[in-house]
Amino acid sequence: MRSAFIIIPLVLLAAACGSGEDDPAADSSSDTTSTVVTAPPTVSPPTTATTVPRTTVAATTAPATTTPATTTAASVTTEPAPAVLGQELVGRWAHYDVVAYEDGDLKTLIISYGFNDFSEVDGEIIDAASFCFSEQRTDQPIQTSLSDAATQAIKPPPTPIEVVERDGELVVTRAATPTPVGIRLDDPANESLPSDPADPRIVDDDGDGQPGITVTITVSDDLMGELYIARREVFAWEATLVEPDLLEGVVTDNSEQLVIGASDPIFATSGANWMQFPDPARNPIILQRVDDTWDCERLAAERDQLFPPTPDVDW
Repeated sequence: MRSAFIIIPLVLLAAACGSGEDDPAADSSSDTTSTVVTAPPTVSPPTTATTVPRTTVAATTAPATTTPATTTAASVTTEPAPAVLGQELVGRWAHYDVVAYEDGDLKTLIISYGFNDFSEVDGEIIDAASFCFSEQRTDQPIQTSLSDAATQAIKPPPTPIEVVERDGELVVTRAATPTPVGIRLDDPANESLPSDPADPRIVDDDGDGQPGITVTITVSDDLMGELYIARREVFAWEATLVEPDLLEGVVTDNSEQLVIGASDPIFATSGANWMQFPDPARNPIILQRVDDTWDCERLAAERDQLFPPTPDVDW
């Protein structure tokens, strides 16, 4: 997440049943008596066989023995789902970043604060970024500021982050997700800002009654005013997990700005798009893990316990 705003400018087996088999048994015997006549020889009378009545043994059927049904669970080997690289990042992180800009006349630092909420969705780590408040520093006796309402109007879309392991450390990259503020764009990723300050797509995103978002400018006690701008925020960052609860890295910014108007024409001269000063040391990002109860109010109150002092323009 990065706010480069406001430059002033996822068997059963069948039961086996055992059954008994009938085995009928029968016992049969016979007794034959013969009378032998020795003399005179005669023809022996027919032999009469006395048949002993057949004794029938009643067949006894053994009671059927039923083997209890055996349920055999199918042997299934479930491989654990592969761990998602970066799972340890899931949760809320307080956000601090600095973007350094310059043109021929003025050098500016934009310091932004907010939250990055990392979640795991379908095997990816998703970053939902939000802003809370911001600070600005210049190299001249000019103070510029943006209201919290204007800062919070910058709402980048949730996006997957890339997590890789490099030299034994997790490196996180958040690609740019172009985000309009003070104007509506149908295709923020491909549309540039219009050049016409009267473009009908310009909206009062900070709710102060003025077009776009408002930058307050103080030159002196006697010279103060407002600048009305629209922006297309285009920022990306890469950070390394240097401790379990700390990410540190660098921001890259290619945002665009349109000056819509000003409370006094003297403040309406900063229409150029500033360029980021190409020094990684002056464009840091720090993410510090916090719990889900943290909100913008607590972040403002405990900012000094989480992040370094606000830097000055020193190049």
